[in-house]
Amino acid sequence: MLNKYARAFFTRVLTPFAAFLLRRGVSPDAVTLIGTAGVMAGALFFFPRGEFFWGTVVITLFVFSDLVDGNMARQAGISSRWGAFLDSTLDRVADGAVFGGFALWYAGTGDNNVLCAVSIFCLASGQVVSYTKARGESIGLPVAVNGLIERAERLVISLVAAGLAGMHKTFGVPGIEILLPIALWVVAAGSLVTLGQRVVTVRRESAEADAANASGAAGATGATS
Repeated sequence: MLNKYARAFFTRVLTPFAAFLLRRGVSPDAVTLIGTAGVMAGALFFFPRGEFFWGTVVITLFVFSDLVDGNMARQAGISSRWGAFLDSTLDRVADGAVFGGFALWYAGTGDNNVLCAVSIFCLASGQVVSYTKARGESIGLPVAVNGLIERAERLVISLVAAGLAGMHKTFGVPGIEILLPIALWVVAAGSLVTLGQRVVTVRRESAEADAANASGAAGATGATS
């Protein structure tokens, strides 16, 4: 849902910035790489130390590169399969860093094995949710379903909660640190539902495609006989 509405809004907002970078000779691939490096640095440096507020600030500064690089490629007329592959691959790396940072915190100073496991589940399920769509499309299926929680939702829910929870340590706001555990449970449950939605959709579409192929083969056999 957020992919549909928020992406269109931020694309319009970031178009002038994308044009500015192109005039400066910056390539879309460079923006993709810098954005991923920034997200990884924010997640893996700040989150394991419990600095969720500042980590979220740093990640937010770089996470919009995912929209800027594609905008730049379209403006320059240089959209390519390589660019799409690089962008998608590094998205998975960035997501892994965010939830890996949460897991490192709870495995260490956060001292909560259950939430460490939930963080790892969020990391793994997010990768698998993306894989199911990519794999389904690679075998010629449309995979015509978005699902309850996609990448945008996973990041927004987790980062907003992390930033707010971090205000407990950074600014002394009481009681707000509970938001991050709640968010992780929500993302974990939503990712599981989304995975189920995509698996069911691929199963249905593959059955329909196989039936259509069988019908076409039978029709061709009947015509030749």
